[in-house]
Parts: sequence; structure tokens; C-alpha cells
Amino acid sequence: MNQEKDRNQLFDMAERGLPVRERIFGEGHYLRPQFIQPYRCKNVLIEDVTLFNSPMWQVHPVLCNNVTVRGLNISSFGPNTDGCDPESCTDVLVENCFFNTGDDCIAIKSGGNADGCRLAMPAQNIVIRDCRTKDGHGGVTVGSEISGGVRKVFAENCEMDSPHLDIAIRVKNNAMRGGLIEKVFARDIDIGEVATAAFSVDFFYEEGEAGKFAPVAHNLEVRNLKTRKAQYALYLRGFDRAPIDGVRVVDCEFNGVSKPDVIENVTGLALHNVKENGRLIERAQTAKQFGAPTSLVFQLAVLLSWF
Repeated sequence: MNQEKDRNQLFDMAERGLPVRERIFGEGHYLRPQFIQPYRCKNVLIEDVTLFNSPMWQVHPVLCNNVTVRGLNISSFGPNTDGCDPESCTDVLVENCFFNTGDDCIAIKSGGNADGCRLAMPAQNIVIRDCRTKDGHGGVTVGSEISGGVRKVFAENCEMDSPHLDIAIRVKNNAMRGGLIEKVFARDIDIGEVATAAFSVDFFYEEGEAGKFAPVAHNLEVRNLKTRKAQYALYLRGFDRAPIDGVRVVDCEFNGVSKPDVIENVTGLALHNVKENGRLIERAQTAKQFGAPTSLVFQLAVLLSWF
């Protein structure tokens, strides 16, 4: 069965402002459901679970506080089978998990389009550590449903390796979604092979500029990323009217890179001690925000691990 018709109808209901209680789909309709979905919960623990062949997003906490996802083994290769998607959640720890998926392995979200703007609940204080990913669209992803905003995402000590993993660290947005993305940090990421890019920030995802919002992404850092094979080390595409700002790439080694970096409409880009195919690349611009996130990773990770 194909859900495209009902999916489009559901999007239209949201854009028209139809109350949620009136968005009813039953017999004769088809929408693939999420698998595990805590909703407006506190102190959530999902631990040591194996999930296989979910119909859609597999672990999807929504509007929750203090969430720990630990020791999961997730494999599913259908459409939109993201592994773990904390949406509009605060204080989230995802650790020691394995993902092998048909879509993003881990995706931070905060609502899409009209519903995301209506609720205006950001995803924030997210720590991802000691996870391993194989197939998927993105290893650690922010977006694309981030109309409520995303801030303070920390990823560290992860392994990503598959010719069928598109992008390792991925930020995606567009003018239909809008939303503020800020303070996204990744470090000590061991990337074997990826199909497309090691690090991507792309405002041209799906609808691209066809929308009324101006996406915002600033204060993003990747540190100590190592790759064995990728088409691009960096794939950064902002809009003329909405550039990406404040991107730092530090102590990274990108090997097996087959294409030049794509860098369009990016301000405040700084590369320090970055090697591509063994060649040192340095670049610095004036950034609006620079910051030093490294110590915050440790502090937040330790605090969250107590819960």
C-alpha cells in the first residue's frame, strides 16, 4: 500500500489549521505508524531493546523531558524507518546503541511546518555518545522537521561505516520548515566509508527555497572527525538570503575524498588543522559566534548519565 495520498492530506490539514482532534484517519486510509512513541512524558528510559522492521520511525519520544535511550539494537530498511528521533524533547541521552536503517539513524526534530511553528517547542540538550551506525541516510542528523528549533546537540565517540550511509553528520532544513538550529557539536567521530559527505549542512533539502521561512543555522562545530572514504568532506549550502553562519572544522582528517568541497553561502567558516587526502587546508572568516563548546560536552554528558 502507498501512503502518499493520506500523507499529503495530513500535511494539508496542518497547513489549514484543522484542530488535531479532527484529523481522523481510519478504515480505508493508510498511514504507517511510529513504533515506540512516548508522548508528553517525563523520566523516560528505553534500554536494551532490539527492534526489527518497524513500519516507520522506530523510537520517537515527543514533547518529553529527561529521556534516556540506551543499549538499543535497531535494524529496519523500509521507507522512513529512522532509528531514534527525539522530537521537541529536552534533556536527552542516546548512548551505546546500534543503528542499521532505511533512513536517518538518529534524527533530532522539533515539529514540521505549521504544527512545529504552532507548538514552538525546541529540541534541546541532546547528548549522543558511544553509538555505532551502518546503513542510513544520516548517522547523526538534525532535521528536517525542525520548525520549533534545535539547540545544544552534542555527539561524541561514535563509529559510522557503510557504503550505504549517505552522510555522517547531517543538518537539513528548508524554507518550508524554517526554525533556528544552533550549538550543534560533534567530536571524536570515526567515519569509515560514507556514500556522500562526512559533514553536511543543507538548506536545499526537499522543497529548498520554496517557502516563506528563512532557515537559520549558526555555531556548528565538528572536531576530530576521521574518514576513510567519502565523495565530499564538507557539503555546506545556505541561501543567498539566509547564509549558514559560524561553522568550525577542527583537527579533522578526511581521506578518500573524491570531489571538491561544496561551500555555498556560508559566513564565519573556520578550518583549523584540517587535512583532505593528506593535504592541509586552513581557512578562516569572521564569525558572528565562535564559542568554545568542548567542556560543555563533558558537563552535560555526565549530568544526563546520572538520570
